[in-house]
Amino acid sequence: MGDLSLGELLLDRAQDKIAVIADDGTFTYVNAAVETILGYDPDDLLGEDAFENVHPDDAPIVRQEFDRMRQSAEYNEATVTYRHRTDDGDWMWLESRMSNLTDERIDGYVVSSRDITDRVEAEETREEAATRLNTIASVSSDVLWLFTGDWSETLFVNDAVRDIYGVTPERLDDDPTAFLDAVHPDDVTRAIDAMERLSDGESVDIEYRVNADEDFNKWVWVEAIPIVEDGVVTRIAGFSRDVTERHRREQHLVVMDNLLRHNLRNDLNVILGTAEQIAEEHPETATLTEQIRKTGDRLLRTATKERQIIELLVDRQFRERVDLVDAVETAIERAQSRYPSSVVDWSLERDGDDEPPVVPSLTRTAVAELIENAIVHCDDERPCVDIAVQIGDGVVEIDISDNAAPLPDIEVNVLTGGHEFGRDPIRHSGGLGIWLVYWCVELSNGGITVESADESGNSVRISVPARTGETRERTAGSSAA
Repeated sequence: MGDLSLGELLLDRAQDKIAVIADDGTFTYVNAAVETILGYDPDDLLGEDAFENVHPDDAPIVRQEFDRMRQSAEYNEATVTYRHRTDDGDWMWLESRMSNLTDERIDGYVVSSRDITDRVEAEETREEAATRLNTIASVSSDVLWLFTGDWSETLFVNDAVRDIYGVTPERLDDDPTAFLDAVHPDDVTRAIDAMERLSDGESVDIEYRVNADEDFNKWVWVEAIPIVEDGVVTRIAGFSRDVTERHRREQHLVVMDNLLRHNLRNDLNVILGTAEQIAEEHPETATLTEQIRKTGDRLLRTATKERQIIELLVDRQFRERVDLVDAVETAIERAQSRYPSSVVDWSLERDGDDEPPVVPSLTRTAVAELIENAIVHCDDERPCVDIAVQIGDGVVEIDISDNAAPLPDIEVNVLTGGHEFGRDPIRHSGGLGIWLVYWCVELSNGGITVESADESGNSVRISVPARTGETRERTAGSSAA
């Protein structure tokens, strides 16, 4: 190769494998990097076939590129990736660049190779992940989607968008905002507002009507998050779920609620008014008319609880959060305003001086219902309820103890989730308040345990998730009427 000692010295310090390959495919020069990358001694490779250690599946392509490059009448270069055997028998991915630019002092063609094993394996991992994602997306009934942060490009959307929105993935590839044509005209403004909020870095949870082909009778629930990189929203990911059936059930509940509530209240008011008139005109019937009034009042209270349950299930109030102390104190105040002869004591236990956390707003309703249930079912003239609140790591436990009659097993099963719907149409819990407590805690992702004494007294523990929030300074204490 001539006097290239200085050049060889520099090449030996290069990190890439530099080789010179003759027309017959043998090595005439290999720098020291071959030992670092592949483990071979450079001198052992001189005169050897450069394609001998290329993976059998890749060797034909590599040799073809080499021959095409060296036989070209004009300047030509090629880049090829392939697997090469290491000195210990493993395989490593190389990327080699070569050209037919040569020099009479160089006996062959210069080939520069670098280790790209990590890059290839990372690409394979990404491809495997993409394959798994595509498999999941292909069988998902939800629309899974990914857009750029400015909504200028559709990065991914699965085929479910056809059935739900009535829009093809191809159309969204051409125009990312084409899904807005599938949104009900009255909901478009809210959808655009949600898009702008996402581009500004805010997560979104929204429902609206879609699919013009079906007269916009489909409802979708859309949940999306912005993906922020270096303070910039680069992508927006989310899903859209068909919740049409849920909306229909909610409409049914609202209609039935309006019919039952209005008709029941009107009819009961007639009954109660008639009973009062009978009692005035016929005092000897006072005992019977009093029974009618008590039963009517109880049914009116039941209608009120039924309304609360409908609002709970339809309006989904459980997404809101409130101050823990406010929740407990408001529940106590509500119960004592209705039953002024009751005594309710409560205490709060927590570690350190941190302010109380925030809890699901339904906690307030559940506590109020349990206090009221304890008071109503207590035979003592002065019902007593003790509430102990303990704050743990990410959870709040509220113990409500009373001196009332033990809860029936059927109601304990309702509270603790041990009931089985539809198994026994005869046996059921007579109190909607018990069901209201169960649904409040269940929708808050909490839990309930119940302990009852043999003769009297119950202890109901509610556990609900809690998180730190801005709360006002409050002092727990005793409240008695």
